[in-house]
Amino acid sequence: MNGLIIFTRYPEPGKTKTRLIPVLGAKGAATVQRQMTEHTLKQARCLSDLALQVYFTGGNTTLMREWLGADLRYKPQCQGDLGQRMAEAFRQAFQEGQARILLIGIDCPGVTPLILNQGFTALHDHDLVIGPAQDGGYYLIGLNRLIPELFEGVAWGTDRVFAQTWETAQGLGYAIATLPQLPDIDEPQDLPLWEQPIPPQR
Repeated sequence: MNGLIIFTRYPEPGKTKTRLIPVLGAKGAATVQRQMTEHTLKQARCLSDLALQVYFTGGNTTLMREWLGADLRYKPQCQGDLGQRMAEAFRQAFQEGQARILLIGIDCPGVTPLILNQGFTALHDHDLVIGPAQDGGYYLIGLNRLIPELFEGVAWGTDRVFAQTWETAQGLGYAIATLPQLPDIDEPQDLPLWEQPIPPQR
């Protein structure tokens, strides 16, 4: 079975989307976090035969269930940097028997069922698939087996993340597929991307 891991954060004001707080306020930034998570989950629910898991920080499992529904599997993200947390999520999913696994965040409103299906299809004949973000990071990474090296020594949060991951995979001789480059939403100047093409649910 295919697996999809969504990384998100419980939308507690002041603790999420902090770079948006100067223009939206703490409550407004948390609202964007909530809306983007719900939008991402809506896209994911369009796929069938999928093990869907939400890895979260902040809050707790009870709060996550009350927010997003009791039909999903929730797991707290482990300690460590982003790479360690992603590697551990992949490790657990493969251990549970999932064959092809995609991991996404909630910052990219352009992630659609079509993009997700393209990712899973690419894993039939590639070792990994990456969806590059316009800021130099990536909005999606998919594997058909755990490759821990991809998550080590990466300058997370910089414009080198995609390039470093690509270079590591290429250096190890893995076959890499890429998806269309998409913008994500991290800074105040990114907000029009969220508000115009895909209006938040009021």
